[in-house]
Amino acid sequence: MNILIALANDMFFASIPAVGFAMVFNVPPKYLAYCALGGALGHGLRMLLLTQGGMQVEWATFTAASSVGLIGVYWSQRLNVSPKVFTVAAMIPMVPGVYVYKAMIAIVEINHRGFSLEIWKIFAENFIKGISIIAALAIGLAMPSLLFYRRKPLI
Repeated sequence: MNILIALANDMFFASIPAVGFAMVFNVPPKYLAYCALGGALGHGLRMLLLTQGGMQVEWATFTAASSVGLIGVYWSQRLNVSPKVFTVAAMIPMVPGVYVYKAMIAIVEINHRGFSLEIWKIFAENFIKGISIIAALAIGLAMPSLLFYRRKPLI
């Protein structure tokens, strides 16, 4: 039962920045609920894959981003709008802010204190993880559109 409460909490709080960024991107108000639902589903799926599935954060993010991309393609065909209306704002809650922040702080520490192998290791780990998550978001977001909107057949 605790996992359901944690999942509902995660999904609720992930929908807030999805709607906020959708408003910044001038998404029409009638589509804001889709953006909230996409953000909640993506972040909730990633949380389930991390906690219950034991996946690494990069693969969980890729799977969640691909799922949101597929849902966005479905909604876009049903509502006759671009899938980016739904998917771009829904990806924002999965952006790896903590990893990139820790990498930036490590660089500031190196600049302030001088080079240290420990601080360099912190920078490298967080930077690589942050870049990997960003790449997973980009590829996961692009893959469904590439599969469904290809002009040439796959085979």
